[in-house]
Order: sequence, then C-alpha cells, then structure tokens
Amino acid sequence: MKIIVCIKQVPNTNEVKLDQQTGTLIREGVPSIINPDDLAGIEAALAIKDSLGAHITVVSMGPPQADIALREALAMGCDAACLITDRAFAGADTWATSSTLAGAAQLLGYDLIITGRQAIDGDTAQVGPQMAEHLGIAHIPYAEDIKADGEKIIVTRQFEDRYQLLQAHYPVLVTALSELNQPRYMSVGGVVDAYDQKEVRLLTYADLETFVPVENIGLKGSPTRVKKSFTKSPKGKGELHQVSEDEAVEIIIQKLKGHLIL
Repeated sequence: MKIIVCIKQVPNTNEVKLDQQTGTLIREGVPSIINPDDLAGIEAALAIKDSLGAHITVVSMGPPQADIALREALAMGCDAACLITDRAFAGADTWATSSTLAGAAQLLGYDLIITGRQAIDGDTAQVGPQMAEHLGIAHIPYAEDIKADGEKIIVTRQFEDRYQLLQAHYPVLVTALSELNQPRYMSVGGVVDAYDQKEVRLLTYADLETFVPVENIGLKGSPTRVKKSFTKSPKGKGELHQVSEDEAVEIIIQKLKGHLIL
C-alpha cells in the first residue's frame, strides 16, 4: 500500500501575535511545529504500516525551512519525504495549494492520502477535500478512528452529537482530527537516520507542470485573498441577577426576544 500524508509546518499559535497595523501574523521568533491534525495523520499512517505494511511518503508545501518538519516525520518512521517549494507557489490560497498537492500526489502515486482536518494558522479545513475533488477520488473528513481492512478503509467520522461508520475502497482521502490518536515520539535512531541516511526530495513546478496548470498555482492562481487577520473581540461585561428560577426564565426570554429579527 502506498500512503501519502500531507503535513504543514505552522507557527505555534500559543505564542503567535498579530501586527495591529497590518493585521498579519508576526512569525518572527515564533517556534514552528507540525500542525497537530497532521501529526495525528502521520500516526494513523504509521499504525497501518505496523499492522499491514505500507510505504509512507510525507509531503509538505512550503519554504525550505519546512525540511525540519519533514525530517521529524521521517524520524517517527515515515519512509520518504517530499518538499514542494518554488517561488512560483508563493501566495497560494487553499485552491492553489490543493491543486499543487494533488499534482504531487499524481506524480508520486498513492492508494490512501491522509491530511489533517485543518491547519491551526488558517482553520479553513478546505485543502484536504479540495485535493480529493482535484483527483476525482472519494474523501472522508473528520476522522476520529481509521482502520485499514484489505481493499478498503473503515473510518469513524465525528459529528457534534454522534458519529458515522463509513467504509471506502481505495483510492481515498481521509482528513484526520488531532483527537484521532496519540502520536508516537521520534526515536534517537530515527532522528539520526532522518538526517544522515534519508533525503528530502525537492519538487518544483518543473516537476509538477504535467499535472498542474500554471494558472492554478501561486498568487495568480488563487481566487481568494486574506484581507486581514484579527483576534476574537473580548466579550462585554455580563449582567448578574439574583432572582428565582421563574424570574430567571422570564429575563432570558425577554433577552432573546430583544435579539429576534422579524
């Protein structure tokens, strides 16, 4: 089985700040990590490899420093790594990013693609499903459990108040939740091998142009723009009422009525 896991190196949002003038993220001095949902995707692929055998290629699209995240995945047990990096890809939105990643998947070949549900620096949850649409394959989002069984995969899909148990034949794309599993640690030997024995393959647009039209990449191939980023506004001071239960119900009803749009 050939598994591709797509990952993204993201700033640790516990330490990120916003430029109040430009509305953009201040990334300088902020440590980078593998996106948590993607890390769960790596572990899911490794669990399949442990039980059934598989070849896992971890793929990231980003600047050269994303090499570090890819080598972390290699140190965890992935077999190969590819970094999609080219100035032509700069400024890509989710559409252009998913188009580029889908092209890389076609180049590499796959039975199963696992992506994170969403990245903590964007929270769009769009790239995985868009990849599946570009590739014309089935996709199952919000996976909280993944099991491979012969020629098909069985996925437990999360909802707010229930779950679905779905199965699909390969090829298929699954988006993973961070709650899916507890990712394993890198081993000392794995870290040594990741830097001394394994290479991160670089893919530029020249490698992917057969699969991705030039009008679908980078800033020019992006139909959307992020105008501004901002933190959630703090809530105003609440009102405290020391009343009976019946009076409390009446107050709530009146408050709700005041917000109705007729």
